[in-house]
Amino acid sequence: MANKPSGQQGVVLIVDDEPAIRESLRMILEFEGFRVDEAGSGAEALAKVAERAPDAILLDVKMPEMDGLEVLAALRQRGYEMPVLIISGHGDVSTAVEATRRGAYDFFEKPLQRERVLLSLKNAIDSARLAAENRVLRHEPDQLIGDSAAMSQLRATIDKAAPTPATVLITGESGTGKELVAQAIHRQSPRRDRPFVQVNCAAIPDELIESELFGHEKGSFTGAMRKQIGKFVAAHGGTIFLDEIGDMSARTQAKVLRVLENGEVEPVGAAGSTRVDVRVVAATNRDLRDEIAAGRFREDLYYRLNVVPIRTPPLREHLEDVPALIDYFVRRFTQASNYRPKPFAEDAVEHLRSLPWNGNVRELKNLVERLLILSRGDEVSREDVIECAGGNRSELSDALLAIPTLREFRDAAERLFLLRKLEENKWNVTQTAQSIQTPRSNLYKKMDQYDIRRQEA
Repeated sequence: MANKPSGQQGVVLIVDDEPAIRESLRMILEFEGFRVDEAGSGAEALAKVAERAPDAILLDVKMPEMDGLEVLAALRQRGYEMPVLIISGHGDVSTAVEATRRGAYDFFEKPLQRERVLLSLKNAIDSARLAAENRVLRHEPDQLIGDSAAMSQLRATIDKAAPTPATVLITGESGTGKELVAQAIHRQSPRRDRPFVQVNCAAIPDELIESELFGHEKGSFTGAMRKQIGKFVAAHGGTIFLDEIGDMSARTQAKVLRVLENGEVEPVGAAGSTRVDVRVVAATNRDLRDEIAAGRFREDLYYRLNVVPIRTPPLREHLEDVPALIDYFVRRFTQASNYRPKPFAEDAVEHLRSLPWNGNVRELKNLVERLLILSRGDEVSREDVIECAGGNRSELSDALLAIPTLREFRDAAERLFLLRKLEENKWNVTQTAQSIQTPRSNLYKKMDQYDIRRQEA
C-alpha cells in the first residue's frame, strides 16, 4: 500500500444522509491528505458552510427535506463559489445533469469510482484557487500601498476596528481606497471565512434597491417571477459593504436602520421578517452631515453607522507614496495583461508627484496603465507623462496607431474613450451613458471589463 501523501489538499464537506457513505468517503479523502467535514442533511450543510467555508463540497442529490439541487441553489444565492460535486443514484442521473447545468462542477453515479472522484476533486479545488488568484489580479489591489504617516495611521485604525463587531463608516474622496479598507476590515475580522457581500448603492435604481438588499417574494411586484434572497441574507454570518450609502433613498435608509437596530430583514412582499447576523461596513464620498442638514439622510442612521469612523486620505496628503504605488500598479497590470514591464524615469515619477490628483489613487492607477500601453520607448519618460496626462492629442493618436494588434488597439482606444467621456461628465455614469448613446447597464459592463471604477456618485 502507498504511503499517505504529505501535506493537505484542502477541506472537503461531505453531504449525504447515509452515514456509511460519509464514512467511506471520509476514509478515502483523509488518506489522500484532505481535511474532511460531514453533514447529514442540507440544512446542516448550509450551517457548516456558514461557520467555515470548505474548499469543495461532495453533495448527494437525493436527501429528505432538502435535496441536493435546493442546497446548490441556496449556496449560490448566498454568494458561495466553492466547487460542488454531485453524487447521484442510478435513478437520479437526470437530476445530477441538471445540477451540473446549474453550476455544479461534476457529478458521480453510485457506486463511486475512487480514482475518478479524487481526480475531479483535486482539479476542482485547483481550478477554484486559480480563479480566485485571477480575480485578485483583475480587480483592485487587495492591499493598501504606502508607508507614509497617513497610510500608517489608516492601517492602525483598521487593525483596531477589524477584530470588533462594531459598525464602520468609511469616508473619503472618490478613488482613495474605501473598498480596500472594507475588504481589509473583513479579512482581519473573526468573520473572515464567511461571506463578504458588496453593494454599490449608487449603481442600483431606486425601484430595485430594496429588492436587492432585502430580497422579495414571488409575485410581489411586476417582474418578480421567482423568490429572491437579498444581499443581507446572503451575507449572514459575514460582512455586508454598503458602498455609496449617501445615495440611498429615504425608504431604504429606514429599512437598513431596522436591520442595524434588531437584526431583522423584511423581504419585499413577505408577511414576516428574517433575522440575520451581519456586520455592516458603509462608505460614502459625501459629507453625510451636510446631507442630514439638507434632509436627504437620516440622522439616526448616521449615528448607527458611525460607531467607528475611518477616513481615507486623498493622494495629495501622502504624495511620498507615489513611487511605491507606481511600482505596484506596473507589476499588477503587467502580470494580469502579459504586458512587458517598463521602468519609470526619475523625472517622470517626480512629474507624477507634482500633479493635482483630483481622482486620487484610482486616477494614478489609470494613468500608469495608460502610460504602459501608449509610451513608445523602453522606459516611461517625463514627456510621456505630459502627453498622457492631457498633452498633445495628435501625438496620443500616433501612440495608439503604434499598438501592434487590432484587439489591443480596440481595447486601448475604447478604454481611453470611456475614461475621457467619464471625466468630461464628472464621472456621472448616467450622463456619460446618455452622451455616448449607450445603455447605462452596458457602460457599467465596459467599466468592469476595463477595470474602470466610478469616481463620483
